[in-house]
Amino acid sequence: MLAQNYYRYKQYFDQGGVIFSFSGFISEEILFALGDALRKKLSLEDTDANTIKRVFSVFVEQVQNIIRYSIERVDCVNKDAPAALSSGIIIVGFEDGQFYVGCGNTVYSDDVAGLRENLEILRKLDKDELRAFYREKLKEETDDSRQGANLGLIEIARRSSVPIEFEFLDIDANKVFFCIKSYI
Repeated sequence: MLAQNYYRYKQYFDQGGVIFSFSGFISEEILFALGDALRKKLSLEDTDANTIKRVFSVFVEQVQNIIRYSIERVDCVNKDAPAALSSGIIIVGFEDGQFYVGCGNTVYSDDVAGLRENLEILRKLDKDELRAFYREKLKEETDDSRQGANLGLIEIARRSSVPIEFEFLDIDANKVFFCIKSYI
């Protein structure tokens, strides 16, 4: 039964064009290792350098969103260790002639309205407007709790070939599973 279940997962991912996936707890160190593996995989497929750069950039931004904002965390007790491990899922694939990068993690319900509003704004902007919006946000002073004034989301939108996709799934009264997908 174990092999059957795992094989079904693999078939499901293969049918979805998944070339790379990770689900579980992640840190900056794991991000570095996964990013290296992703770059090698794309290089082996003779992907052009510009596409590799864009896919890698979106991958890094999405994993950093998991690390920073997932509420499923394990905080380290050791003060010399990284702050935490954060749980989420990251998927890179190829479908309809384009690469895509998608991720998901659990967030607080109270944060959804603001996140949704920011994402809706980004979906409506064209490339030139995204560039100007990014520059505007760079000039703003950031509140430490905002961790970057959504620059990562703007960067994802800038690197995407079509407007980013996103969705929220209520888990319970306090938690929501948030997903974002970007085509490159």
